[in-house]
Amino acid sequence: MSTGRKGEPRVVFSPAKLAARLAEMGRAVSRDYSGKTVDVVIVLEDAFVFGADLLRRISCPVVCHFVRLQTREVELSGFDRREIFFSWPPALEGRHVLILAAVLDTGVTMDFLCKRLMETQPSSLRVAVLVDKPDARHVDLRADYFGFLGASNHLVGYGLAGRQQLYRNLSYLGAVEPRGSGRSVRGTAKRNPGSARPRRGKT
Repeated sequence: MSTGRKGEPRVVFSPAKLAARLAEMGRAVSRDYSGKTVDVVIVLEDAFVFGADLLRRISCPVVCHFVRLQTREVELSGFDRREIFFSWPPALEGRHVLILAAVLDTGVTMDFLCKRLMETQPSSLRVAVLVDKPDARHVDLRADYFGFLGASNHLVGYGLAGRQQLYRNLSYLGAVEPRGSGRSVRGTAKRNPGSARPRRGKT
């Protein structure tokens, strides 16, 4: 990791590291979906850069869909709860579905999206993320493909927004905390990206 110019996020993953890792992910996806058409569901807004770059590294036929997720905190009967909303999911019956998201942390929102997409009865459903934060997980959900393992840093750049929606256009992934605060993002340690069994929509 390196420190950026004054006022800029410090570099966590450079453009070269991002390109190399996405090339590996693209090969894994292409291998796993060989001979099939994959319906890719990109979660807006954070995953638009990651999605665009990964798609161009997938060699099998691809159909693109886009969903926008929103969450809000509400009070119901004296208890705080989170409500999740998203644009209407595509009809994916009998399709092989791959969700692309930028960051997977608690997994609550992603788990909700997976369940809603499973209601459309796809043949299979997998999840690919740029940064996986398994230590923050609140639900039993695992990414089938991921680029990097993350910790507590607030990441910006490469499609991810910071304060006032800035930094999405940075070509690298950066962190906005002062140096030495919190845990850093770990390296590219990864499990076999094709090892997880896809969720089945039909029996």
